[in-house]
Amino acid sequence: MKKKISTSIPLMLILFIGPYLSGCSTLGKIWPFSSNQQKRQELEPVKTEEKLQKEAIQHFRRGRFILAQELFQKIKDRYPFSPYAAIAELRLADCKFFQGLYEEAIPLYEEFEKLHPTHQYIPYAIFQIGTCYYRLMATPDRDQTFTHKVIETFERLLRRYPNSPYSFEAKRRIKVARERLAAHEFVVAKWYIRTGQKKQALFRLKTLLARYPDTTIARDAQHLQSQLLSSPDGKIAEIEGEASSIWKSLWPFN
Repeated sequence: MKKKISTSIPLMLILFIGPYLSGCSTLGKIWPFSSNQQKRQELEPVKTEEKLQKEAIQHFRRGRFILAQELFQKIKDRYPFSPYAAIAELRLADCKFFQGLYEEAIPLYEEFEKLHPTHQYIPYAIFQIGTCYYRLMATPDRDQTFTHKVIETFERLLRRYPNSPYSFEAKRRIKVARERLAAHEFVVAKWYIRTGQKKQALFRLKTLLARYPDTTIARDAQHLQSQLLSSPDGKIAEIEGEASSIWKSLWPFN
């Protein structure tokens, strides 16, 4: 009885898999580890970093930033010591930048600057960091953290590379950022006036005139300050302001 069962099992297996053995193509479709598939993978040529770079640049120039990003990432991962790797790192940041993902682009530019401090494209990387912050600047009635970053980054660029081709635009954008910060102080001062807080309003106006005297709104600030000081409450605020100048210098920027 045992012998009959043992001989019947192979027979059942043959009957079951027999139809699938009739053609190699059918077996290749149902068998995930087909030798044909392995051969195709082995015969598929591995793209060199140069070829990947050319394809990535083509996509980049045509505005296909997601496709370009994938190829630049491959270069960075597969050929980390290739001369193309550094450019790929920079272009990864550019891909984020041109997609409008400025907050994602900033750390990539910063990483490039950190890893390649003597690279010829460092001035460009710093300029792009500043440009990201420039695009992220808020209106005068909002928080001005990014505006401060604009000035900080472009001033760093001018200190390190005063003769770079980006110097003229960096100076122009610093001026725009200073105008924005002055406008912010003026907006806050007017808000204090509307809420009856003349002392705080005078402090903001003084800050504006001390830090941004060359801005277009400085004249309006000076006129508003004179109006406040002409009132009894304004004079009191002026005297109290002098007494607490040290405390006011530590006032956090709103």
